[in-house]
Amino acid sequence: MASSSLVFPSLQVQLQLQSQLPPSQGSSKVERRRLFVRPVTASVSQRPPISSPPPGVTTVVPPEQTRLPLRKIPGSRGQPLIGPFRDRLDYFYNQGRDEYFKSRIQKYQSTVFRVNMPPGPFISSNPSVVVLLDGKSFPVLFDLSKVEKRDVFTGTYMPSTELTGGYRVVSYLDPSEPKHAKLKQLIFFLLKSRRDHVMPEFHSTYTELFETLEEEISSKGKANFVSANDQAAFNFLARSLHGANPADTKLGLDGPKLVGKWILFQLSPLLVLGLPKLLEDLLIHTFPLPPALVKKDYQRLYDFFYQSSTFVLDEAERIGVSRDEACHNLLFTTCFNTFGGMKLFFPNMIKWIGRAGVKLHTQLAQEIRTVIKSNGGKVTMAAMEQMPLLKSVVYEALRIEPPVPLQYGKAKRDLIIESHDAAFEIKEGEMLFGFQPFATKDPKIFERSEEFVADRFMGEAGERLLRHVLWSNGPETESPTVNNKQCAGKDFVVLISRLLLVELFRHYDSFDIEVGKSALGASVTVTSLKRASF
Repeated sequence: MASSSLVFPSLQVQLQLQSQLPPSQGSSKVERRRLFVRPVTASVSQRPPISSPPPGVTTVVPPEQTRLPLRKIPGSRGQPLIGPFRDRLDYFYNQGRDEYFKSRIQKYQSTVFRVNMPPGPFISSNPSVVVLLDGKSFPVLFDLSKVEKRDVFTGTYMPSTELTGGYRVVSYLDPSEPKHAKLKQLIFFLLKSRRDHVMPEFHSTYTELFETLEEEISSKGKANFVSANDQAAFNFLARSLHGANPADTKLGLDGPKLVGKWILFQLSPLLVLGLPKLLEDLLIHTFPLPPALVKKDYQRLYDFFYQSSTFVLDEAERIGVSRDEACHNLLFTTCFNTFGGMKLFFPNMIKWIGRAGVKLHTQLAQEIRTVIKSNGGKVTMAAMEQMPLLKSVVYEALRIEPPVPLQYGKAKRDLIIESHDAAFEIKEGEMLFGFQPFATKDPKIFERSEEFVADRFMGEAGERLLRHVLWSNGPETESPTVNNKQCAGKDFVVLISRLLLVELFRHYDSFDIEVGKSALGASVTVTSLKRASF
């Protein structure tokens, strides 16, 4: 689900919502006000002529005009080593991620400031970033005329390429690099070739998941949704996109476990595993885990994808990409981006809907079952377009807890960046960082921004708000191309998220859950599934 996860090209037209949503029953006053009074910022091409300063006078000319007061960016990286180390402890342990940002917003009275982002020493040589924490400044991270995306996928450090076969895979490439377009186009080819298998395989795989949950609840009184979803997600992706059932291969049922371990070796500098604080900080935040420890596990995954993706590897050779490089990219795209996204987002979505309660569950069940019945009992993309509440719920889950919260870009040139209240000068080469949950819960854009509002995106006002849903490394109203870094699987992710809720509420009236924390997303335990009664 990150900037290079899977795409479903054939859905890009069918999933456009702009002309299909019904009239709003609860428009956003905040968004309406911003649409009419937001200042217009002049572009570079609109700058007036600048006269030469008198001799001996130095004039700093900002690269762009702004109508807001120009303010020096507050904050600093502190003393070498000491500052980054102190910030790292605050981020992971003393304050925690959200409080780390909130406390600095209060301290500096600004949503734009300088700080150090983990991991810092000795994994990251330069952890200093300019933080963007509002919905107005954040989108600069999508503007490739202003920022470069080379090697910033995981932030201020980059995992060893030994973990990806010695290649910089597509997620780490900037669109200006020649391989980027070829590799992203290869993913488009994969999904276009396998599009007819997606919905049938999802139905089959997630029917198995709910049967597993029912059996576990019957025998134990509760069921672990996360582990069941991990197995279902991996099986679904392997069957639908690669035409192989893992259980029938040497990989067996080990796929999710192997992927989880491999992802840990890449993201451990950004995680909290629950070990004693100082021991954990030394083991995973100070030095990278040795890639050799996961080499055999990765080889098993590679062999599975190499044997299962012959038709894609043939296409790779045709467009000038070696079979080996193509396979490493397919593995990364399927396992890190897409499986990783499903691993994070599906439990989070179930968490928010579960907490919303029986009233929302009943509304979803009624809408889903009514539309399916009116469409001859079939679930189709066209049928799901007739489910406005379903669509809104998925977007609201993506807004309130986006699966990829941290995003980076390096300034290509001197810039002026605007928050709601001020403008700031950015120098060429500075690292920009955005924490997306703050941008997509900006109270100046969204009313009741901290609440899960199921019908937020229904109607015309809801449609306008979609441009502020940014989970895909770009606005929801835009589309991925080979020339940008927007999540290649934007429409694919929306589709399968809707399918998950369709499968859930066509069979069950409601469900109960318990929620805990884990290193990656929420830990969700299902305690009851109430079978459909109407």
